[in-house]
Amino acid sequence: MTAVPHGDGRYGESVFPPGERGEAERIDYGALAYDDFTFARLRALGAGPGWRCLDVGAGTGTIARRLLTEARVSSVLAVDRDVRFLARRPVPGLEPREADITAPDFVTGRYRLVHARFVLMHLPERERVIAQLARLVEPGGVLVLGDAVDLTSGLEPGSPYTTAMRAMWQGLRATIGTDVSWVPSYPQLLRGAGLEAVGAEIHVPPLLPGSPISRFWADTWRRSRAAMTATGLVDDEAVDAAVRYLDSDACAALSAGLLTAWGRAPEEPAR
Repeated sequence: MTAVPHGDGRYGESVFPPGERGEAERIDYGALAYDDFTFARLRALGAGPGWRCLDVGAGTGTIARRLLTEARVSSVLAVDRDVRFLARRPVPGLEPREADITAPDFVTGRYRLVHARFVLMHLPERERVIAQLARLVEPGGVLVLGDAVDLTSGLEPGSPYTTAMRAMWQGLRATIGTDVSWVPSYPQLLRGAGLEAVGAEIHVPPLLPGSPISRFWADTWRRSRAAMTATGLVDDEAVDAAVRYLDSDACAALSAGLLTAWGRAPEEPAR
């Protein structure tokens, strides 16, 4: 298997180009599967009126809009490499900004909440970016990071699903640099960035026929088919079988989980 240089494929763009038809819908399937869990954590951490927020890798803007319309935060700066999906559904207080978060000083200022989900898993400069995001949190504010954790293992009975997932992770790592193996180290990385009151949790949505997460994985496999088959672990027939398996009553597997970790910036000493 020949690895494709990451280059402009950062964030998965070479496999999941934003301009491709149906990409917004694929992202929204993932949002339907995980947004309630993410939003509940942000609310539990205090997100509400008066908060100035930064949403990194905002995608179609589902979390940014809920922060504004449900949590009633003051503003959300929604950053992404491509903001076409954010611009389609504007709401008061939402500021889309096209930027590369790996660039120094991609934004300025400090925020009560800095949130990034399904972004850092695609980047090689993880520790540096986490430290950079931590510096954007105002004293007493929170940094919240979320990424995928692979729950397949060598002990799990083989199935079309597990075969496809293993090929997907290996193929995405070779093509766009995706690596979820380090995600469980988030709490330690947040602590190393100087944050306090660090915590973490995992949410695993059920794989049910026609569910948002099942549709997300089926669409993801279709779009990453070339990267998957290049691993030699699957062929086109195996990918098609995995898609059918997701939509059948025979499906019995764990989806990839969303690990969410958070930490709070120390309060400034009273003068």
